[in-house]
Order: sequence, then structure tokens, then C-alpha cells
Amino acid sequence: MMPVIHLLSSVSLALFSLCPTALCARRDVLELGDADFDYLATEHETMLVKFYAPWCGHCKKLAPEFEKAAGRLKGTVQLAKVDCTANTETCARFGVTGYPTLKIFRSGKDSAPYDGPRTANGIYNYMKKQSGPDSVHLKSKEDLQNFVNNYDASIVGVFSGTDAPRLAEFLNGASLLREQFRFAHITDLQIADEHTQNESVLLFRPPRLSNAFEDSVVVFKDYLTISSLRRFIRDHIYGLCPHMTVENRDRLRVRDLLTAYYDVDYHHNVRGSNYWRNRVMKVASKYVGRGLMFSVANKRDFQAELEDDYGLGTSDGGELPFVTIRTKLGHKYTMREEFTRDGQSLERFLEDYFAGRLKRYIRSEPVPEKNTAPVKVVVAESFDDVVNDPDKDVLIQFYSPSCPHCKKLEPVYRELAEMLYSDPNTVIAKMNAVANDVPLGYDVQGFPTIYFAPVGKKDDPVRYQGTRELKDFLKFLKREASHNLVIPGFKDEL
Repeated sequence: MMPVIHLLSSVSLALFSLCPTALCARRDVLELGDADFDYLATEHETMLVKFYAPWCGHCKKLAPEFEKAAGRLKGTVQLAKVDCTANTETCARFGVTGYPTLKIFRSGKDSAPYDGPRTANGIYNYMKKQSGPDSVHLKSKEDLQNFVNNYDASIVGVFSGTDAPRLAEFLNGASLLREQFRFAHITDLQIADEHTQNESVLLFRPPRLSNAFEDSVVVFKDYLTISSLRRFIRDHIYGLCPHMTVENRDRLRVRDLLTAYYDVDYHHNVRGSNYWRNRVMKVASKYVGRGLMFSVANKRDFQAELEDDYGLGTSDGGELPFVTIRTKLGHKYTMREEFTRDGQSLERFLEDYFAGRLKRYIRSEPVPEKNTAPVKVVVAESFDDVVNDPDKDVLIQFYSPSCPHCKKLEPVYRELAEMLYSDPNTVIAKMNAVANDVPLGYDVQGFPTIYFAPVGKKDDPVRYQGTRELKDFLKFLKREASHNLVIPGFKDEL
């Protein structure tokens, strides 16, 4: 029997060595379902779960990146996936309504949504930070220096001892916010005596972003609660002009934001990256309190966004930064004048912005020369003229040319438009939401998304939530329309 065992071992080893990289990566992603999710999830201290549908285009794009990250994180953080078309109970329990949805679990419990990047490197770096304690216990000045000498900002709680009354509150806050920020705590006041003599929380901005326009360390002086800690971090973490990345852009864009795009590279060229940032900050310091936040970003990281949202290419401006403003309401502006080293062009741009003299940038397909078909084609430039016509009730479908559900809806939607073609008060329309900016007031997260903008309520459109059948569209329009529908030869059986 011994030769047989030896032979089997050799064959197994050979097969293992021939395992394709992609196949091995897939094995690193744990497949979970309704029957075993709770049982298997509790075995892992930290786990990132992808909830997906096999037909979803974004899911297919994410899959190879997710698998690569799983291989790199093996033994540290488990990555898993759940097919929501086959495991509806689990997906419904965790509130999954779109694909892909990524969530972080700790010992089987839903801890937080994953809001990090969706590349292999991005997932790896983000989830690497999620392993280990919520807050690192620093026991010496050397520990403190090593901790804050980091690429990212650091929040350090300073306490007089392990029995300090507010230490537990700080640790609870660290547990809740660890997905976004890095925390440490000290239980000996002498370790942080260069920065504070009392119990407090210190926010250390990254050394790479050190500048002459603001303090590198901010001291929290209020009474410590989770809410006050959260506010302190929110108000000070980014400073006067943060480095915007793919990972933090959503958090920055909750405010009106000016961004200077150029060859930002804090890994290899800190001095060069800060050359332009310091010029932005010099101007920004004059506009503190005006409701506009400032940032810098690597133009290559946002190449697709700049091309799609602003019509800008990475070659625009050469080595000089190009500047945009995006408001929290979604309004977009671009600085067309060349960025000058003395900052004067940026100041002129800001003066025009605050005076309301700038024209908004709108991404739009050309307005159709002919638009006589029953389903009217709407683009961003014609949206106000068609959808916001004060005398028309308008049903507007936001679609993607590649969406299979949109293609399936097309004949039904066209039949609806043909039935109502002679109604002078009703318009059935559609807009390609991939190639055109979606106006404010319309929440389009997936396709197709359908809204009804009736007469007198253009500022408050009604989202269509019914089935995509002709009779249900007609029932909806009859209920919501500002007038009686005109349908030649159609009996009112609704």
C-alpha cells in the first residue's frame, strides 16, 4: 500500500502546483448561502461579504478584483460572496436592494457597509486596516511617534490610566468608526505631554500634508461622548485642503467642493504634490467660512469621471492643475482660465463663483433634430423644455443602453406612448442616464428608473414603483395625472 499512497501524494502535489491562478483565487472567496451563512460567518473575526447577482454587469467587473484581494488577504481577512438570486432570504435579511452590495461582518454580525475602493489593491489596503483591535494601546513616546507617522490621519485618546472614566466611551467610538479612521489610546499622560497636559483626544494630520496654513495636531477639548467625538473628527479630519482619493471622495462631497487635479503622488513625490497644494491653500485660506471646501486629487485617478462629468482629458492643462467645483446639490463648474502660479486666476474663478457669474457645466448628448416618435427622446440640455414643461404631464424613463431590463421594457413603453400619442397634455419620454446628467430631484441608482412629473408638481416628481405592464402604467397615470387621459378607442375598464 505504501507505493500507492506515495503515488497519490505525488499526484495531489502535481495537481496543486498546476492550479490556475484564477481558480485558486476563486477558492479564496468563501461561498455562503441561506443554509450556512450564520454558521460559517461566525467563524471569522472580520469578513467582507459581496452580495451579487450573476447577471449584474458591475458584479462581473468587480469579480476578478475581489478574487485577487481575497488571495492577498488570506489568513488575515476572509472574503465571501452570496448569490442573491439563489439566496433571497439572506440578502433580504441584510437589506440588500442593489448589486453588488459589500458589507463588513465581525464574528457573524453586520458591522458596517463597505464604502472603500473596488480594485484589488484598494480592497486589500482598506480591509487590512480592519483587522486587529479597534484602538491600538500606545505605551511609549516612541509608540506614539511611530503610530502618527502614517500616510493617513490618526486619532489618539489621551487618558490618565486604564480606569479613566471616559476611556470606555473613546473605545466605543473607535469601534463604531474604525472603518473610516485609525485610532489609538494612551493611558499615561506623560507620553503625550508635548501636545497636552490633560486628558483629551488628539487628531494628528498626516505628516505628508504638513503645511504653514494650519496646525498639524488638533486638540479636542469638549466633554467626550461618541457624538462629540464623531463631530470633532468630521470637522477637523480633512483640514483646509485634503487629498481627495477614490476612497474618501463620497465623504468629501457631502459639502460644496473645489478640487485641483494634477499629478498628485504622495507615495513618490511629496514635495512636488505639495507645490500646487500650497498654492491652492494660500488662496483657500482667504475664503474660510464661505461654505466651500478645497481639495487636491490625482487627475489620473479620476480620468473617467473628468471626461464624463466635465468633458476634460488628462492632457488638458499639461502639468498645470485644472480646477472644478461640484456642489452638494450636484451643480458643476470648471475653471477655464489657466492656473497661474501666483493664484490670481484661482481667485478670479472663486470671485465669479461666489458672485453667481459662472455658467454650470452640464453633460449632455446633442438635442435631437427630429423628435416625432411616440417616445420623446430627452437629453440633459432639453430636460427643462420637455420634462419641466408647465403645461404637460411627463412620464420619464431613465435608462442605460446596456440594461437588459430596459430592453425588455422597450416594447411595452412604446405601446404606452402610442396609446397616449394623441393626448395633448401627456408626454411619454426617455433619457439615456449614462450619457446625460440626471437633474436634481431624480434619484437614479439603477435602470430603468421611471418618474412622473405632473403639471404643478415639477419640483416633486413621483417615482413609479409598479410593475412594468401596460395596464399598470395606465392605472398609475390615471391616478396621478392632472387631467383625464385621452386614449382614442380605449374603453375605461381601469
